[in-house]
Amino acid sequence: MKGIDTRLYDVVCISTAPGSYLLLARCTGVDADGQAVHCQTVADGGVRDTSEPWRFRVSDDKLVMATGAEASTFGVHGVKEHAIFLRQGVGFREMSDDEAREEKELDLTSPDVVTKYKSAAEIVNKALQSVISKCKPKAKIVDLCEQGDAFIREQAGNIYKNVKKKIERGVAFPTCISVNNTVCHFSPLASDDTVVEENDIVKIDMGCHIDGFIAVVGHTHVIQEGPVTGRAADVIAAANTAAEVALRLVRPGKKNKDVTEAIQKVAAAYDCKIVEGVLSHQLKQFVIDGNKVIISVTNPETRVDEFEFEENEVYAIDVVTSTGEGKPKLLDEKQTTIYKRAVDKNYHLKMKSSRFIFSEISQKFPIMPFSARALEEKRARLGLVECMNHDLLQPYPVLHEKPGDLVAHIKFTVLLMPNGSDRITSHPLQQLLPSKTIDDNAEIKAWLALGTKTKKKGGGKKKKGKKGDAQDDAAESETKDGASNSTA
Repeated sequence: MKGIDTRLYDVVCISTAPGSYLLLARCTGVDADGQAVHCQTVADGGVRDTSEPWRFRVSDDKLVMATGAEASTFGVHGVKEHAIFLRQGVGFREMSDDEAREEKELDLTSPDVVTKYKSAAEIVNKALQSVISKCKPKAKIVDLCEQGDAFIREQAGNIYKNVKKKIERGVAFPTCISVNNTVCHFSPLASDDTVVEENDIVKIDMGCHIDGFIAVVGHTHVIQEGPVTGRAADVIAAANTAAEVALRLVRPGKKNKDVTEAIQKVAAAYDCKIVEGVLSHQLKQFVIDGNKVIISVTNPETRVDEFEFEENEVYAIDVVTSTGEGKPKLLDEKQTTIYKRAVDKNYHLKMKSSRFIFSEISQKFPIMPFSARALEEKRARLGLVECMNHDLLQPYPVLHEKPGDLVAHIKFTVLLMPNGSDRITSHPLQQLLPSKTIDDNAEIKAWLALGTKTKKKGGGKKKKGKKGDAQDDAAESETKDGASNSTA
């Protein structure tokens, strides 16, 4: 409690235990509707304390009721050794060495955490490749989505099977297939017969997690043979080049606003727009939408806090470009099928079907986004409505640009490692022959020329003959070449 910023909050601690941090009183009642606590002072045990008890009322915005200065063990063996006690003026007991190590190692400083991120990335990259291979004319979108999710579940289920501690793993974000002017989140129910056609621009979005460590990927594929040309090539090149620039700017010392400004300049060079409302989030264990956010387009209605990127952070970089205005609309709420449990909301649902569905969601998908396909469809239609009406679920709406507009999507996961930025999810693009070029744009070319690896400090000369140094140099050269080729 002493860690609360008292410049922002008026904190009152009421307790019967004497102490300089407390209002020495006992609670005689709680007025929940009036948001107030009724109290009565108690004696502090002093010889001269003969005053009558004083009754008073304390208003509250947030009320916390907790165990006091010392909790009883009731003589149970092991409680003192393993329980965490809240003690006046002391705080929590010190963590054991094992607990402290486990707490510390939940970021990229732990090789095990890096391995789990990369394992999830390997699975989702293969799942993406599998879905792309099945994107043929007349393929049903729902079948493609199901195949993507099934691949992730199967592959994730095959690793970490023989460990002592159960490890959660599987789909972190349901497979979505959004076509042409549809921007995102189209993952239809089993009864939907929508198919993909020749020359469709298909956006594939999916995610996998291992022990809550999430890897997501988004890719754009045109269902055709041969090079992609015209405005389709422009919009895909804009998204891919913006993503390459973002990769080089998401590094310690740079700010989120640097990325926002840069990707808009890249899109403009291809006569395209960055789509508004798209957010790139920091990823943490079991958190797909962390508090650190890169916004695609800033405007008076949508602002995010400015921050600097830091070493050992993980981000899902999300870039969506359009040949239209970049201001997508929700056309039909019934198309929304992706939801996430709002863990900070509670409400006693009235309908039996709603309670059934919400219980199923809480058991199967307590944290990660899920598709309504995974629920019993008849009950889900009724139950989801009441859950939504009381903010128990966060929807991922299906958004659209105007008919005739083309939309491209590139998403990748990047680890900010001590030796540089490590992009762990991606898929090669088809050959692009855009009508626009960035050859005469010095600013964009300078961004693309930036390396993704961090140079070691010290300034000493490299020793000759080091195989590892040669590999690093080759990798750096390959990264720069890849960025240049992607914009050709």
